[in-house]
Amino acid sequence: MIDHLRQMAIFARVVDEGSFRAAANDIGLAPSRISETVSDLEAYLGVTLLYRTTRKISLTNEGRIFYARVVEMIRSAETGLNELNALSLEPVGALRISLPAFLSTGPLSTAVATFARLHPHVAFSVAYSDQPLGLIENGFDLNIRVGWLDDSSMMSRKLADGERYLVAGTDYARARKMPKRPADLEDWDWIRYQQRADTTEFTSASGKTEKVTGKAQIEVDSVDALYHIAKQNLGATILPSFLAERGLASGELVRLIPDWTLRPLGIYAVWPDKSRRESLTLLFVRFLAKQGLCQPEANED
Repeated sequence: MIDHLRQMAIFARVVDEGSFRAAANDIGLAPSRISETVSDLEAYLGVTLLYRTTRKISLTNEGRIFYARVVEMIRSAETGLNELNALSLEPVGALRISLPAFLSTGPLSTAVATFARLHPHVAFSVAYSDQPLGLIENGFDLNIRVGWLDDSSMMSRKLADGERYLVAGTDYARARKMPKRPADLEDWDWIRYQQRADTTEFTSASGKTEKVTGKAQIEVDSVDALYHIAKQNLGATILPSFLAERGLASGELVRLIPDWTLRPLGIYAVWPDKSRRESLTLLFVRFLAKQGLCQPEANED
């Protein structure tokens, strides 16, 4: 029975990772050994669990039913480990998390590194993407989401409000008349972010709002690319405050209409209601909530 439990766990990992090779890399075994283990499990059960092609795998009907039961088994086992882990003075385990790529060099990644340093027995697997990644279907224990929170079936906690600045390359701004209000920016070149609406709303100190669309020659799907291209003096764009501060400090960027503000974006931690690593996930979320994420970076002497 013990051998079959191991086979079931490996089968689930293959499904979670999407291929034998990816599962092998995650577990630390040869792909051929992973494939043989799943084949042995299929022989024992007398059914085919996976359809195999040269490019991908997919679950059979029997495989879908069996996978759901295996996941329940694994979660129950990990819940037991988590309960014991909660009694330990030193957290132990692994967390698979995702966060926006534009935070890869920001305060949130620093917080991950700090947590790992404080708890050397906790291992992290971190996926960075500016595109939303599915929590359950991609096998994550925790997602960090910015600006959207549309899955009420998940547990969540707001970590911070991310400030945003309107900036432009210093040379580009110097060549134009400095704007005093959003309407003055309609004829400026903009560097557009694909995940953002074309029209941007600003609010003055008195509460007045103005919207601006502007024209865009360049559109990208990466916030880091926005930052880089803005420094090439190709127009105005909106950046997270911590990223904009770098360009302002170096003198490569200038902030535009600072008296008009943009609506902050919510930064959320999201995790399954029945997390596989509940105590460890909650410990990490509570740690993140204390970090003051996405605030402007302090200038270093």
